[in-house]
Amino acid sequence: MTIGIPKEIMIGEARVAATPETVKKFIEDGQKVIIEKNAGVNSLYHDEDYIAMGAEIVASPAEVFKRSDLILKVKEPLFNEAENMHEVDMMHKGQYLVTFIHPASPVNHDMVKKLAEAGVISLTLDGVPRISRAQNMDALTSMSTCAGYKGIMMAANDLTYFMPQMFTAVGMLKPAKVLVIGVGVGGLQALATAKRLGAITYALDIRPAAVEQSTSLGAKVIEFDVPAELAVAEGGYANNLPKEWLEKERQVLSEVIDEMDIVFCSALVPGKVAPVLITEEMVKKMKKGSVIVDISIDQGGNCEITPPGTKEMKHGVMIQGIKNIPGLLPTSSTWMFSNNVYNLVKYLIEGDTMKLDMNDEIVRSILVTYDGKIVHAGTKEAMGIA
Repeated sequence: MTIGIPKEIMIGEARVAATPETVKKFIEDGQKVIIEKNAGVNSLYHDEDYIAMGAEIVASPAEVFKRSDLILKVKEPLFNEAENMHEVDMMHKGQYLVTFIHPASPVNHDMVKKLAEAGVISLTLDGVPRISRAQNMDALTSMSTCAGYKGIMMAANDLTYFMPQMFTAVGMLKPAKVLVIGVGVGGLQALATAKRLGAITYALDIRPAAVEQSTSLGAKVIEFDVPAELAVAEGGYANNLPKEWLEKERQVLSEVIDEMDIVFCSALVPGKVAPVLITEEMVKKMKKGSVIVDISIDQGGNCEITPPGTKEMKHGVMIQGIKNIPGLLPTSSTWMFSNNVYNLVKYLIEGDTMKLDMNDEIVRSILVTYDGKIVHAGTKEAMGIA
C-alpha cells in the first residue's frame, strides 16, 4: 500500500502528518511512503531525515495524490492556490483519506460533498471515540492539549496587562481572571497553563466529572446544575443541551462574563456543530481589552461572532478564531499527531489493504464518506440529510 503525505497548505500550518519515526514504522510494516518535498520543514522534520528512513520525496502534491492509496493529512482538503486546484480534485475514486475533516462544520459541507462525489473514502480524526482501545489513536485529545496550552499563551500575548498579580514600587496590580468554558482535555490544559501564569481561574462545564477535574486544578466553578441525563453523552462527552437549558447556560455566563479578562472557549459536542454560548450582546458587556480564544471554531465556535481563521477586535474585545493553534507549536504537535495517525492506520490496515469493519465502533465514528455517500451521522444531521 502506498501512503502519501502532502505538504499542508492552510495559511500558517506548519505541521505534517508523519515524522521520520512514523515513516520508519510504516515501512517496517510493509507499506511504501511518498512525501511531498519540504512537507515537514516547518516542523523541523527534513527531507533527508525521511529519505534516511526509506521514504521517497516527490516534487508536487499532484504526484502524491495521484500515486497514493491512502492520503494522510493534518487539515481538511483545501483549495491549493499554487496548483490552482482543490485538493479533492487531485484525489481519485477508492482512495482513502485520514485527516481532521470537521465534517459537521457548515464551512466544510461543500468540501465533504465533493469527497463523496469523487468516491473518496474519508475518515475524520475528530470522530475517534474516547474509549480505552482508541486512546493512542486520539489525535483530537493530543491536539487539544496543544491548543489549551498555546491558546492561553496567545491570549496572554494579546492582553495589555500582566496575567499574574504584580507587586511594584508604585503599587499592586491585580491578577487577570480567566474563565474556561468546556473543561475537556483542552480546557484542563488551559486552566493549568493560566494557573502557572498566575491568573485566577474559573471553569464552567455541564458534566459533573469535568467540574470535579477543574476544581482539582484550583479553578473556581461557575455553578450551573444540569440533570446528568441531559448533560452527559455516551463515553463521558458533553451532550447537546435542549434549547431551554442552553438559554439558561447563556444566562449564567452573562452574569459573570463582564468580570473576566480572558474567556477560553472549548465546549464541543463530538461530530456536531459547537453550541453557541456567548452571544454578541454578551461580548458588548465584556471589559475593553479582554480576550476571547475560541478553539471550538473548527466546529462553528462557541462565540456567535468569532471570526473563522483569524482574530479581530470587536466591541473592544479581541476575539481569536485561529483554526490551527496546534500548528503554532509544530514540532511537539506533529510528533503527537503523527503517532496517533500511525496507530489508527495500523489498526485499520490488514495486510496491504484497508479493512473497514462497519460494526466496529471506531470505524463507525470516523467514517465520513463511503461508496459515494455521506455516512457520518453528525454531518448528515448538520446538513439536514435524512
